[in-house]
Amino acid sequence: MRDRSGRADLVAAWAVGIGVGLITLQITWLIANRVTSLFWDAPQEPAIAFATAVAVGFVVAIIAGHWLAQRTNGHRVRPIGQPELS
Repeated sequence: MRDRSGRADLVAAWAVGIGVGLITLQITWLIANRVTSLFWDAPQEPAIAFATAVAVGFVVAIIAGHWLAQRTNGHRVRPIGQPELS
């Protein structure tokens, strides 16, 4: 039987959003680790870098997942200043 509710599309959209968040976490961790090594020593530096990366990755995952879920649910996101399509 075919799933006509669109639930699979929503799950896929959130999975992609989480993947984008994880990639952002990795890149942020690399950059934050390099920057924090200039200011702090070993005990604080990796913890601050990782905490920053987790926060940024989480926010990006939520934003990307929400945006993709809206687009796959039939509610197209329109650019600012554009009239709604009927």
